[in-house]
Amino acid sequence: MKQITSVQNPFIKSLVLLQEKSKARKQTGTFLIEGLREISLAIKGGYEIETVLFLPELVSESEINKLIQNSFQIIEINKEVYQKLAYRDTTEGILAVAKTKSLQLSDLKLSDNPLILVVESLEKPGNIGAVLRTADAANLDAVLIANPKSDLYNPNIVRSSVGCLFTNQIATGTSEEIIAFLKEKKINFYSATLQNSTSYHTQNFTTPTALVVGTEATGLTQQWRDEATQNIIIPMQGEIDSMNVSVAAAILIFEAKRQRGF
Repeated sequence: MKQITSVQNPFIKSLVLLQEKSKARKQTGTFLIEGLREISLAIKGGYEIETVLFLPELVSESEINKLIQNSFQIIEINKEVYQKLAYRDTTEGILAVAKTKSLQLSDLKLSDNPLILVVESLEKPGNIGAVLRTADAANLDAVLIANPKSDLYNPNIVRSSVGCLFTNQIATGTSEEIIAFLKEKKINFYSATLQNSTSYHTQNFTTPTALVVGTEATGLTQQWRDEATQNIIIPMQGEIDSMNVSVAAAILIFEAKRQRGF
């Protein structure tokens, strides 16, 4: 088995770049995953693992082989190298290099009566991670990210989604492309917005449905408001007129799930 004990090793340096630079992830088509659960979910989600690096003090080779049956390169590293690569404060002793996916709308496999979440221009990795966790909890057909502002394989998103980056079907595109996709598939879409809206719970989400949310700061762009099947609003009874986007998405999603009998 190969061993690496120096943080100056060229391969280790290249992995540091994967952690830190979106450009490096895009150029190589690879990214880093940290943690046993996350790696397991990535494999289950069809991601191809190229290399696994492990710290023997924290995880054994037999545990790795039990977790992952595929053939890939296994590298034993020391504590110094692991701490250079690990992103979390808590350590699990295992990282993997995986290939990214294309995230094309054309790759989506939808059910006959899909329930989809669309998020427009989300930037904060924590919000994206929280949205993906909600989508996983509701077992949505897909999450579509319109006009993405963040690299989905950013380690902050991998971490904040607790592996739900790998359990959801995800596609990205411009707002125009996603609206055209929804119309082509005859999926009604409901835009959460303050303007010209009706209360969300009055709408029928039992047919093919996409729920659309935007950022807290600026909301959805005009195109989503103009072309929606219906604009919807979550009635607010306090002093402010918005809530965290992941919370708003969860409210809408689980109303749709309630209507569909969970």
